[in-house]
Amino acid sequence: MPRTGRHELGQNFLTDPATITRVVELVRQRPGDIVEWGTGDGALTLPLAALGRPLQGIEVDGRRARALDRRTGPHVCIGEGDILRHAPPAGSVVVSNIPFHLTTPILRHLLSTPGWQAAVLLTQWEVARKRAGVGGATQLTAQWWPWFDFRLDRRVPAAVFRPRPSVDAGLLVIDRRTDPLLPIRQRGRYQSWVARVFGSRGRGIQDILVRNGVPVPTATRIARRRTSRRGLVLPRDLRPEDWAEAYRQQVGL
Repeated sequence: MPRTGRHELGQNFLTDPATITRVVELVRQRPGDIVEWGTGDGALTLPLAALGRPLQGIEVDGRRARALDRRTGPHVCIGEGDILRHAPPAGSVVVSNIPFHLTTPILRHLLSTPGWQAAVLLTQWEVARKRAGVGGATQLTAQWWPWFDFRLDRRVPAAVFRPRPSVDAGLLVIDRRTDPLLPIRQRGRYQSWVARVFGSRGRGIQDILVRNGVPVPTATRIARRRTSRRGLVLPRDLRPEDWAEAYRQQVGL
């Protein structure tokens, strides 16, 4: 059983064998060296190490990092460091029980770092739902969808963490698309355009897209594709292929 997490480091250690087993299985399905951000006392590290793949762990608490490193084999290296300054190597699988108070900066850092192939993350439940587009996509999700697939695997009760956080967690899986929906060189321009779409007024998504440079036939087709009984279709209702199609038509790709 791991020791109680240190509140000043925002640590909530995972104690649930079923969730740990699921994390390991998700990593097993994805090839590549393993990177764990925030190893703590090794609740995830040690089972992940049993996969036999090279594993690099980054832990902000130097005492815990050194203690855990002594317990692992030669294919595992645990070092003291800052997650927000670390770049996972190309082709790696990133695993993290993310400190809840650092969720947004860590996700932004991860998504903007090139090379890694997949991520298996424990985040706040609502963050996991939003990133996966459950109940509607957020601007951040839409901005990264052309290059990443986001999937919500399961809900993880707050009771299985020590100390217990105030909210449940979610297990979020991110896979870099092998066939991106847009060229990576378009990322900055695309993300700025998505921000404008989310910030625009209009009578539903057709009107909003047209106001942001999308040809009327394309905007009409996308709006009809997403029409439901809930009322007006809004930016949050679009799916990855809708965003990519609208942007390609808007810039003439």
